[in-house]
Amino acid sequence: MEDKIRKLLATFGEFESIDKSLYDKYDIRRGLRNKDGTGVLVGITGVGDVHGYKKVNGEKIPDQGDLFYRGYSIKDIVKDLKESKRFGFEEVIFLLLFNKLPNENELNTFKAILIEERNLPKYFLEDNILKVAGKNIMNKMTQSMLALYAYDKDPDSLDRENVMSQSISLISKMPLIMAYAFQAKKHYIDGKSLLINYPYEDKSIAENILHLIRSDDKYSDLEAKILDLLLIIQAEHGGGNNSAFATHVVSSSGTDTYSAIAAGLASLKGPRHGGANLKVAQMLRNIEENVKDLKDKALLKDYLVKILAGKAFDHKGLIYGIGHAVYTLSDPRAILLKNEAKVLAQECGMKEEYEFIENVENIGGELVQEKYNKEYKVCANVDLYSGFVYKMLKIPEDLYTPLFAVARMSGWCAHRLEQIEDNKIIRPAYKSISVNKTYVNLKER
Repeated sequence: MEDKIRKLLATFGEFESIDKSLYDKYDIRRGLRNKDGTGVLVGITGVGDVHGYKKVNGEKIPDQGDLFYRGYSIKDIVKDLKESKRFGFEEVIFLLLFNKLPNENELNTFKAILIEERNLPKYFLEDNILKVAGKNIMNKMTQSMLALYAYDKDPDSLDRENVMSQSISLISKMPLIMAYAFQAKKHYIDGKSLLINYPYEDKSIAENILHLIRSDDKYSDLEAKILDLLLIIQAEHGGGNNSAFATHVVSSSGTDTYSAIAAGLASLKGPRHGGANLKVAQMLRNIEENVKDLKDKALLKDYLVKILAGKAFDHKGLIYGIGHAVYTLSDPRAILLKNEAKVLAQECGMKEEYEFIENVENIGGELVQEKYNKEYKVCANVDLYSGFVYKMLKIPEDLYTPLFAVARMSGWCAHRLEQIEDNKIIRPAYKSISVNKTYVNLKER
């Protein structure tokens, strides 16, 4: 098959690429981005807000970053959870879906619903996950998402109550689907023992994830709380991020919830979006392999200069984990995670690796600032530390992006509910540059 396609392509020559100068000629915002890097406004949302700069007299002014869920700063949410020493991902799900902070009674009722709804349909595990193990967990989650459509008595209804019920059900089920898809891959593809644990009813989502994926079923409270934090800070990031926008676009067509959320999963899998934490992990390994002394900042800087120049690692000229499309001076998610990563590194005996990543942050930020002539040191984004935290939690790289997806499900569902209320299909325009041609029939070609 591949040989035949290769021969066909050889007869066509190179694919015609789009001349990038045409974007300026026709005043098209490539990637839906303005010339100053800000996003083109395409909608209105009340779900989340990403603050990374100010606009003063039309000029973009760098500012400390913040992230808001339904108007509440993520910093305040995390501060309260930490002070009270409680798990909070379930509360964040409630907040994003229902647009209010739950009281204790509402939260307990909601948690009970989450426990009830997480049960997979009869034989779903065997028929949809174990019988056909997938090499990539994200693809398996997407496949399972679409398969759940067949078990829904009214899958296509856009009634708000029905979509809310579907959303809660999918948010509840996805941690189990992720964990079981991972265990199936380990067994059927990697040749290891098959382990199927069942979730605890009295444990948080974060605790159950560690319980479902660890063979020894052992974890500390600190480990579970940090995973809970990861789920919280990745639950939502505004309507303009690629996967949320994909969910908006697909939802606007009037399709079912399963198809719309599958679109979000498909988008998040991409290395330029949810897969970025994997690129960071790969880059850090590459640095470790090529820098003789990671404590030597001069040697580290020399190698980072090579990476930024496209002469090392993947030759893309990017220091992954440094810089963000919206945040300028700081990424609040990175700051919150970095603080906890330092504590966990002490407990895990990985203090030196933490210091190495911190040096990559500081040196890399300065190098990117210099290369792009920024007036400020470019901040680290959440991906720089998320992979390191996953590593300390002994979470395999196969699950880095799937865990991101488990967290982001609540944000996607909230955006879908919002889009359904808008009730207008998203249909932008593309400028055609094709030339009209005279048709030639088959015998005369």
